[in-house]
This record gives sequence, C-alpha cells and structure tokens, in this order.
Amino acid sequence: MSAGPAEPWLTWLYAPGDRPDTVAKALRSGADVVLVDLEDAVAPGRKEYARRATAELLSAPQPVPVHVRVNPLSGAWGRADVRALAGLPGLGGLRLPKVASPGDVVACAELAALPREADGSGAGHRVPPLWALLESALGVEHAYAVARAHPAVRGLALGEADLRADLGMREEAGLDWARGRVVVACRAAGLDSPVQSVHPDVRDEAGLAASCARGRALGFLGRAAIHPRQLPVIEQAYLPLPAEVAAAEEIVAAAAAEVGAQALPDGRFVDAAVVAAARRTLALGARRG
Repeated sequence: MSAGPAEPWLTWLYAPGDRPDTVAKALRSGADVVLVDLEDAVAPGRKEYARRATAELLSAPQPVPVHVRVNPLSGAWGRADVRALAGLPGLGGLRLPKVASPGDVVACAELAALPREADGSGAGHRVPPLWALLESALGVEHAYAVARAHPAVRGLALGEADLRADLGMREEAGLDWARGRVVVACRAAGLDSPVQSVHPDVRDEAGLAASCARGRALGFLGRAAIHPRQLPVIEQAYLPLPAEVAAAEEIVAAAAAEVGAQALPDGRFVDAAVVAAARRTLALGARRG
C-alpha cells in the first residue's frame, strides 16, 4: 500500500492510463488520491499498453494512494486488468465500473485473490480495497447489496453520465434520488460517505462549487476531478467553515464536561450522534492548517 495523505480524502484526480506523463503530473498535483483510468479514457487499441504502463508504475509504492479504474470484467480487457494489478505494492485500490449486482463485486474479489502468473507463487493475494461504480438503474437498485457484497468493498460511487443516459434524464435534479440512495447505502453498510462524480466542464469553476455544495448537503464527502484546476475548488467546498469548526468545538467540549445527552445554552441538543458528527467536522477542519 502506498503512503499518502491521511483520510478522509476529499480530492480524487483521474488520469488516463495510457498517458504516463499525465499520471506523473497527477501524482504531483496535490490530489489526495490519483485514479488511473484504464476504461473510458483509453481507446481500444491502447488498452494493453495502458495496462502495462500502469503495472510498471505500481510495481513500487507511490507518494499518494493510486487507485485504478479497470475495464468491466464482462468485456475483453477487465479480467486481464485485475490479474495484472492485484498484489502490486503501489496499488491502493480498484474501481469497478458498471457494477450491476453483488455478484460483479464477488467475481472481481475472487479474481484479484488469485496468484499472478508473473510471481509463480502458489499463494493467493490479499484482495485490494474495492470501490463499485453504479452506472445503471439496476446498479442503483442493488446499492446496499453491492456495498455489503464483500469485506474488501470500501465505497460506492455513481457513474452519472451513463446513469443519466440509462434513465433518460434531462435535468440535473433528476439524479438526486439516486445520489441519496448511494449515500444511504454506504452509511447503512458501515462505509464512509461516498465521493461525488466528476463535474465535466473543467472551466466552470462556479458551477463546480455550486454542485459540490449541493453534494455536501446530500451527504457526499469529496469529489472526483478530471483536471488539477478543479482540486482547490473541491477541497474548499468540502472543508467546514470556521463557524462550523467553532460550533463543533463547543459540542465536543460540552460532551467532555458532561456525560449523556444535554442541551447547550443556545438551545442546541447534544447526544452521541451529534458528538460523532462534530468530531468528523474537526477532523476535516484540521486540513485547513
């Protein structure tokens, strides 16, 4: 596993796997996690090269966590992607596209646990952390079951472009139900809050900030990006404001002074759930330095 910034991670930057120079820049971008993409960002004729280049990169630990979006296992390249990357010291996790059922996750986990041909060992590999991408109505319908499909699952995310096409949605607000479904499924399964999907217009920083604010209100934590210029906008949108940090400090201090549920002088009610949320706010607030 690679060293890197402490969780919670807020910024996840995609880079195409067949562009090692772009991946190298992504590793220096300040993103909390680099997402090397072997799927949509790579043309069919470049798939095998992208896999080889990514395996070479991940043959050694990296300065930040590197996750790889492999191709679907049902296609021509996905199984080879998983077999080539599982067990490499620089791999921080696998992102599984177009997951429609728990069986898709289990199949990937079983494949990842097999020994690679290259090392010649008879022992299986530890299953790397898995993130399932839900990109269809069926995937969203199975969100909780997917989140509970295997102990290696660390999170869910939406593939919003594919999902919008599958559902025939014309308005952004139409995705809010699916977004809420994924947030609830993650938390019900004991996983961290999910990460928002990418904002496709890299020049629309105002729109990105507004969309992040909406995502934060829905329960997301952090966001994937397709360009380094989006990273500071995402981070600022998801970091708590000074007033939120101050309120959280009051709650934690009150809980330390008196055990059990209580009301603060300003009328705010404090119980265990409120204290836990306040501690999460303080953990994020510490990122402001």
